[in-house]
Amino acid sequence: MHLKGKNALITGASRGIGRAIALRFAEHGARVAVHYRSDKSVAEKTLRSLSGEGHVILQADLRDPRSCKTLFEDTLKAFRRIDILVNNAGVFDSHKIRELDYEGWLQAWGDTIGTNLFGAANVSFLVIHHMLKNGGGRIVNVSSRGAFRGEPDAPAYGASKAGMNAFGQSLAKSLAPDKVFIYTVAPGFVETERIVAKMTPEEEASIKEQSPLGRMAAPDEVAQTVLYLASGAPEFLTGCIVDINGASYLRT
Repeated sequence: MHLKGKNALITGASRGIGRAIALRFAEHGARVAVHYRSDKSVAEKTLRSLSGEGHVILQADLRDPRSCKTLFEDTLKAFRRIDILVNNAGVFDSHKIRELDYEGWLQAWGDTIGTNLFGAANVSFLVIHHMLKNGGGRIVNVSSRGAFRGEPDAPAYGASKAGMNAFGQSLAKSLAPDKVFIYTVAPGFVETERIVAKMTPEEEASIKEQSPLGRMAAPDEVAQTVLYLASGAPEFLTGCIVDINGASYLRT
């Protein structure tokens, strides 16, 4: 697997899974646009950690369609060409239906769907039209196990990821003749700093017990899978959804 000479835009790349993907891509020769929403200092730290040269950090609030367009345009200014898009940016905030008023419910759904689904769709639209003019490309969507098993405390999150799965499959069918290939990964719990910081010891133990491996996924395990899909995966895998959940949730 190699990405030498390839340019990649990775949304939500300043920390967690996105950061691990950026590190892997850079290690294998890609120039990376590290997108972040609000924490520039963390994005700059990620940028400094990337091997190779020519990487950039770019800010955008993906809930805003105009900001999505600016992100696309700024990436083109930096690279002139986008070969790979990774739709990784996402928010997960608890919004239990029994505990919210209507205004809180609207806020949770607006933020979650706006970032996780509409943002990914809008950035994809812009990048795809660029790819169609330049001989094709690859898009990897980072979905979630929650798209299949449900998210009782965060239903908008589960809905956004189920929508992402359907969106990716629809694009795969539409764009394969034009050499634009769409892949999706669906992780379970991933042991990122932000996830672990919010957990009690009891919650952490319970989550680890969900997998026969007795642990959560490491961010780099997701990153390695995304790297494969973005570089070495056969074209005939387009439309796939790859589970990365340590056998914690098995689909048939």
